[in-house]
Amino acid sequence: MSRLAPAPPVSAPDAKIRPRWWREVALLGAMYLMYDGVRLLVSAGHGEAFTNAHRVLRLEHTLRIADETGINHTFSAIPEFGVPLSYAYATLHYVVTPVVLGWLWRCRPRSYRGARTALVIATLIGLLGFWFFPTAPPRMLPGFVDTLARYHDWGWWGSAASAPRGLAGLTNEFAAMPSLHVGWAAWCGWQIARHANWGWLRALGVVYPVFMFIVVVGTANHYIADAVAGLMVIAVGALLARLRERRRVRRPVDRPRSATRPSS
Repeated sequence: MSRLAPAPPVSAPDAKIRPRWWREVALLGAMYLMYDGVRLLVSAGHGEAFTNAHRVLRLEHTLRIADETGINHTFSAIPEFGVPLSYAYATLHYVVTPVVLGWLWRCRPRSYRGARTALVIATLIGLLGFWFFPTAPPRMLPGFVDTLARYHDWGWWGSAASAPRGLAGLTNEFAAMPSLHVGWAAWCGWQIARHANWGWLRALGVVYPVFMFIVVVGTANHYIADAVAGLMVIAVGALLARLRERRRVRRPVDRPRSATRPSS
């Protein structure tokens, strides 16, 4: 994923458009601190998370889209499916998104700012969802198979979460609604399909969020409704980012003061 497109020569205007890298790193660091704060707040009231989980399932049954158990059991039954999906859940979310961000910053600076803003807004909305609607994932409920726990001996993750062994406390276990795995995958796919030069890579951008949906539901880490909510927060983030860019472009430029004094 590191060569999403050949890097064009950097022109002087593009160099001015591109934000300073250290500011972008600081922004991502601030987002992680907010995520960590939400994790600490949510962990204190885990009982509500299970209540909300059953509310999500009841809604899905009402809408007749509650097919998680069938997908989960199919992909967790044999290692040939369960192990790759476990690796995908524990890895892609944290690798592909920063790579796409870095590629846009380096090779598509004119599109980077709006794309980054959409991602940040969507993530902040997701954090609000984690805070106000903590939700236990399906793997914590009866009838579901915790795929990563079943195959934890095959990878670096522990039996309690997708984090490395012994670091499960660093993750928010009740951050099912919305699914930022699916939301971020949709954002990555959108950027790749829009900006990549190669046709096969653009097709991969379309397939990637579909694959991530199978991953999160197949491993019983998210409900189908979570995936839909993840798509919705990305859509809202994209809309608000576009409105912000339009407002910035239309902002009137101060006229330079005249060098000559008006005659009295």
